[in-house]
Amino acid sequence: MKKERLQGIVMDTHPDLRFKVKMDSGKEIFAYLAGKMRLHKIKILCGDKVLVELDDYGEKGRIVYRLS
Repeated sequence: MKKERLQGIVMDTHPDLRFKVKMDSGKEIFAYLAGKMRLHKIKILCGDKVLVELDDYGEKGRIVYRLS
């Protein structure tokens, strides 16, 4: 089953590698960094556009790609 991927903008960063992301639909969610992004030490900053995989309930997400 393929997860839904949406674009958003990082609004706030937290020290435990969680981010507050504002989706294009206007909804704000908490997202954590995917394992491969941690492994390759890809940095995420406020204002970055990211691609987020949402969970089944749409409450939390996982950042899988940095667009800018």
